[in-house]
Amino acid sequence: MSAQNDQSVIITAANFAALKHRYQKRKDPEETPYINHPIGVANILVTEGKIDNPVVLQAALLHDTVEDTDTTLDEIEEHFGSVVRNIVAEVTDDKSLPKMTRKELQIEHASKISYEAKLVKLADKLYNLRDLLRCTPKGWSEERVQEYFVWASKVVKGLQGTNKELEEELKFIFTSRGISY
Repeated sequence: MSAQNDQSVIITAANFAALKHRYQKRKDPEETPYINHPIGVANILVTEGKIDNPVVLQAALLHDTVEDTDTTLDEIEEHFGSVVRNIVAEVTDDKSLPKMTRKELQIEHASKISYEAKLVKLADKLYNLRDLLRCTPKGWSEERVQEYFVWASKVVKGLQGTNKELEEELKFIFTSRGISY
């Protein structure tokens, strides 16, 4: 694939995600547009993880569309191919399951997902943890924030050996919160 084609598929994925998330807001006090999150995840992969794989970047941009919008995996495959679909599927929680079950499954599955899905998962966790350090979401106590950090550290442990740069940043964040990693 040429650099021009790489750029095209990434921009197409960003546009798709923007349309799908257009009415959603983050839970921060500023109600940041949700699209900032998948764009931020892709940006972390490029700037900090040194990832330039267009398939991984598409999956990063699309990683919450199935979980948080009416998008289906078939729709992802139709627009972006089976490889992107499979990565998105690997990082998508089954919202029909109870929240605690979904969280336990993320811990359990982290070490078993593909390298590409691990990259997306690392960048997603890094973005979310930085967001929590920046501000507390509406309705969250400090205890809930700390519980998220502890849970995220368990997920990230299953992703070890994927990307040194992202893992070092996550380790720094966890140790700054008193969490052994």
